[in-house]
Amino acid sequence: MTDNKYKDKNNSVNMPTTGGGFGRRNMAPVVKPKTFVKTVRRLWSYFGAERKTLIIIFIFIIIDSAIVLMGPYLIGRAVNTMTIKSGKVDFNLLSIIVIALLISYLADAAINLFQGFAMASSSQRIVKTMRNNLFLKLQKLPMAFFDTNSHGDIMSRLSNDIDNVSSTISQSVIALMSGVITIVGSFIMMIILSPILTVASLITVPLVFLLTGSIAKKTGRLFKAQQMELGKLNGLIEETISGNYIIKAFNHEAKTVSEFDEINERLCAVGLKAQIYSGFLMPIMNVINNIGFAAVAGVGGILAVESMITVGVIASFLSYSRQFVRPLNNLANIFNTLQSAVAGAERVFEILDAEEETEDVKEPKEIVESEGHVQFNNVYFGYRKDVNILKDINFEVQIGESVALVGPTGAGKTTIVNLLTRFYDVSSGIIYIDGVDIREYTRDSLRRCFGIVLQDTYLFTGTIKENIKYGNLDATDIEVQNAAKMANAHEFIKRLPKGYETLLSESGSNLSQGQRQLLAIARAILTNPSILILDEATSSVDTRTELRIQEAMLKLMHGRTSFIIAHRLSTIRDANKIMVIDDGQIIEMGNHAELINKKGKYYNMYFNQYNNSDDE
Repeated sequence: MTDNKYKDKNNSVNMPTTGGGFGRRNMAPVVKPKTFVKTVRRLWSYFGAERKTLIIIFIFIIIDSAIVLMGPYLIGRAVNTMTIKSGKVDFNLLSIIVIALLISYLADAAINLFQGFAMASSSQRIVKTMRNNLFLKLQKLPMAFFDTNSHGDIMSRLSNDIDNVSSTISQSVIALMSGVITIVGSFIMMIILSPILTVASLITVPLVFLLTGSIAKKTGRLFKAQQMELGKLNGLIEETISGNYIIKAFNHEAKTVSEFDEINERLCAVGLKAQIYSGFLMPIMNVINNIGFAAVAGVGGILAVESMITVGVIASFLSYSRQFVRPLNNLANIFNTLQSAVAGAERVFEILDAEEETEDVKEPKEIVESEGHVQFNNVYFGYRKDVNILKDINFEVQIGESVALVGPTGAGKTTIVNLLTRFYDVSSGIIYIDGVDIREYTRDSLRRCFGIVLQDTYLFTGTIKENIKYGNLDATDIEVQNAAKMANAHEFIKRLPKGYETLLSESGSNLSQGQRQLLAIARAILTNPSILILDEATSSVDTRTELRIQEAMLKLMHGRTSFIIAHRLSTIRDANKIMVIDDGQIIEMGNHAELINKKGKYYNMYFNQYNNSDDE
């Protein structure tokens, strides 16, 4: 390996790293939030970037709370301007108090309007950060994560769960802060006005906390279950939309509807329970509040008869008592709502805590111009630590050679190329490209070496030109057209109404399978890879289209190291090397003629397929 093949920051060669493989079922346990408090604390950490806005909001909350606390006091003074015995009213003082009340109400409305706007803006920025973090995390997760999690459920966490957190933040934070201040302020004013009435009004507080705790405990579990069922429902919907053609082809509409009804029924049941239990809160709280008011009115009446307090004090106290209890009700309701938000946040944090792809080594190399020399040395791999899928894989591919991987389904053919591209890491052994352990390269530069054409071609929603340019975003229109010509795709593209600007629907479903494959080959050509991977690229097309695709692939393979996975053995007879994979092991290796003369596994596969083929 020469020095100009890779960039090494210290011009030193790193020692190979040991195997640290992972697979579908041997990922590290997800770190889940264990308690409500822990999840809320972690959620609160996202407010750090909004500290200045929150401080301003908090200052206005204090001002607003002071204004609100002034109202009952002014009402009491207004009542006391009326002398019961003489029947006289101090209209001058009453006018001043009424004007002061009017100003306080207008100020309260203006401050609430500002708080709502500021909090809505802040909450959207917070949730934007969460959504960005989650989407960025998805780009760093290994393939094993997506193999073991429903795509619809992942989408639900990115949309429904985060939106749930967003609505709760925007609605609850101000109410929470203002409620605490109002409770404390009202309690102080109540003690100042009448300690006896304060004691009378507090008899219902233990009932409030007891009720809140019992209901919140129940609704917390129900809201978590509701979010889980919603994720399952979204997963089924996503699969149903994506596989609608197959559902109709196999006449499984009724079965799909039945599955949907089953999940929807569970979602309805758990959602109904959650809403019923949370709905119990306010009516019962109102009953408790009325008991408290009755106690205050009764004790206040006795004190007024004994001339220990005035009627104005009773009026003020009843208002303060309402201001004291109402935030308690709101806090209880907020706590109930938080259960749903925390359930969504936990599901988001589960992904944020999931194990990422293993990091690059401390001083990774970058492949500048790979030659395409590949070597597997004693490679073992298993999706589970206790079960190896690949066992002692050893082979070498020279620069520019074409290698075909054949064997029964599940033998490990695709797993070999997944290891080569580092979609998974080996459990043990080493894979070399140009004489260097691939774990010493950065993943970005390693994957730039490959051009991949799969059996199931994925095209993004966008124009044909944009889909081809996905292989090289800096390519010019001329380069895109040249790639399409090499892939034998130019002619059919020009026949489309808008040519290269034709808009493709999801997955390119408005094109035939063969046309999609040709676009995939054009995309691979544009990447100008040194190593090419063709995974069953012609298995889903007719014979005529297959010939066009094969012609395009021969152009693409010219001068490049190529790995071809194929079940149709007639397509790989000209490969430089054919490896027969069975039960995770290479049982035969050689070119077509050598393996035919050997009369082993490949010989039997080839002639069984030849005799059963209509094309041969």
